[in-house]
Amino acid sequence: MKKKYKIATLILSCLVSVVGSIFIILRSDIPVLDPKGWIAQQEKDLLITTSLLLLIVIIPVFVFTLGFAYHYRENNPDARHEPNWEHNSIAECLWWGVPVFIILILSILTWKTTHQLDPFRPLDSTKEPVEVQVVALQWKWLFIYPKEGIATVNFLQFPENTPVNFTLTGDAPMNSFWIPRLGGQIYAMSGMRSKLHLIANEIGDFRGRAAHINGKGFAGMVFTARASSEEDFYSWGESVRNEGSLLDFASYQELAKPSQYVPVQYYTVNEDLFEKIIDQYKTPKLK
Repeated sequence: MKKKYKIATLILSCLVSVVGSIFIILRSDIPVLDPKGWIAQQEKDLLITTSLLLLIVIIPVFVFTLGFAYHYRENNPDARHEPNWEHNSIAECLWWGVPVFIILILSILTWKTTHQLDPFRPLDSTKEPVEVQVVALQWKWLFIYPKEGIATVNFLQFPENTPVNFTLTGDAPMNSFWIPRLGGQIYAMSGMRSKLHLIANEIGDFRGRAAHINGKGFAGMVFTARASSEEDFYSWGESVRNEGSLLDFASYQELAKPSQYVPVQYYTVNEDLFEKIIDQYKTPKLK
């Protein structure tokens, strides 16, 4: 009776732990588990699928560990001691076959999603994408809309259900651009050009941030990514053009100086600023 009570207590404790963990996860605000874009949804599905596949191994390992520890305890006279036992064909097939099967499935999933979710791969859509040039500074984000002729600091807006083509670079230590509810991160480095394609499936404000620790201002290097209707987006762009101050390369160099917790700012852009930011890291040609 005492033995059954201990086993029941152990099983109940495990169930309470599992249910409690699931409850905490569901009640917590975890952006990667609450996707608002097609890319993020595919990443969530991949994460859940991978986790469930790994549980095929993890759960039996924990069960057997607890079971062996209990069965082969010191005061159990029924536990057999077999020091010369060295092989069991069924056990060998299980602990080699199951992991190989899981790795095979994960390999297929990885190959498929690596190509499907390639950040450089444009998204299929009937709508014309919005072009946004991103510059990672210390400790703020500069967003340039070349077609609209505007730029913003620490604020990003785009229409819902419309692809956003990001071109990224840096003018500071290496950083990583990330909007968790819309998709994965991509690095932004000085003198280099990266690509990222995202889309929002619904209207809303999504938190974006630096995903790479880069000094004392890292905690404040956040921005709002707002998905709006097309009408609101173009109306917003027009208001920025009417109210924003001019951002040329000279004023940009002043903006690029390190600063923390920078408020949202709006500018107009009348020159190829993004290319000039990249070109300043190019090696001069020898005469």
